[in-house]
Amino acid sequence: MQENSLKRAEALRPTVIEVGGEPLGVVVPSEGGYRFLAVKLPAFVVDGQHFPTIETAHLAVKTAVEDQG
Repeated sequence: MQENSLKRAEALRPTVIEVGGEPLGVVVPSEGGYRFLAVKLPAFVVDGQHFPTIETAHLAVKTAVEDQG
């Protein structure tokens, strides 16, 4: 029983999104995909958006940050 709780907690753990070695936010599991939550100003343009995979979220954040620079 405890093992199932640990697996569920691991699956719900936020994943940090970094660009150029700088953490800009996290993705959390949400509605069959992932929701991005920004923690640094350059990434707020993507804050709250839903993505099908962590990789697509990372690409969107990277593109948004590069477009600002």
